[in-house]
Amino acid sequence: MSFFKGFFYAGRGIADAFSERNFRFHICAAATVIFFAAKFYSFEKAEWAMLLLTCAAVLSAECVNTALERLCDKVCPESDSLIRKCKDIAAGAVLVLAVFASAIGVVLFWDIGVFAEIVAFFSEPLKLILMIIGFLLEAGFVFIPKNDKKMGE
Repeated sequence: MSFFKGFFYAGRGIADAFSERNFRFHICAAATVIFFAAKFYSFEKAEWAMLLLTCAAVLSAECVNTALERLCDKVCPESDSLIRKCKDIAAGAVLVLAVFASAIGVVLFWDIGVFAEIVAFFSEPLKLILMIIGFLLEAGFVFIPKNDKKMGE
C-alpha cells in the first residue's frame, strides 16, 4: 500500500508546484511547444522523445528548485548568505536547463518553410483571435496572484 501512497504524495507535490509562477510559465511553454510540434511539424520518434524529455527536465528542475527554496525558508527564515547562495544556485540550474531547452527548441523547430505555414495558418482572423485568446489565458494563468499559504502547512 505504501507504494501507491508514493504516487499520491508525488501528485500532491506536483499540484503544490502549481503555486509557483515559474512552474506555471514552464507548463504553458511546454503546452505551446507541444501544440506547435503536433500541429505543424512531422517529428520522428526520436525528435518527440527529445522534445518531451526536455520539457520534463525543465519542469522537474523547477520542482526541485521549489522544494529546495521551501526547505531553505523553513530551516532559516531569516536572511543568510549561504542560504541565499543555495537558492541562487538552484535557480541558476533551472535557468541553465531552460537556456539549453531553448537551444534544443531552435534545433527542432527552425524551419523557414514551416514558419511560412504557421503564418498562413494564423492569417485567418478566427484562428488568429483564438491564438491571441489562448496566449492571454496562458498569461492570466501564469500571473495569477500567488497564494501565500503553502499546501500542507
